[in-house]
Amino acid sequence: MKKHKIPLRKCIVTNEKLPKKELIRVVKNKEGIVTVDLSGKSNGRGAYLKRSEAVILKAQKTKKLDRHLEVTIPESIYKELLSLFENE
Repeated sequence: MKKHKIPLRKCIVTNEKLPKKELIRVVKNKEGIVTVDLSGKSNGRGAYLKRSEAVILKAQKTKKLDRHLEVTIPESIYKELLSLFENE
């Protein structure tokens, strides 16, 4: 049986290389609109964050996501990211 290669991506806050499924992707498209990409397949420049409330809060505090995507991230994006953990 052939083993499938697991794609690894780097969290921009913790600098850990993790499997893509353990990360959340935030995307900036050509128009400069920022969205949370749960499918992991949207077009545009992506930044990955570890699926952790502490990591998202740190990204918000340090503006790491703003610098990586070179755009001001709206508060609604952070609220959407944090709402993913309310169901868990």
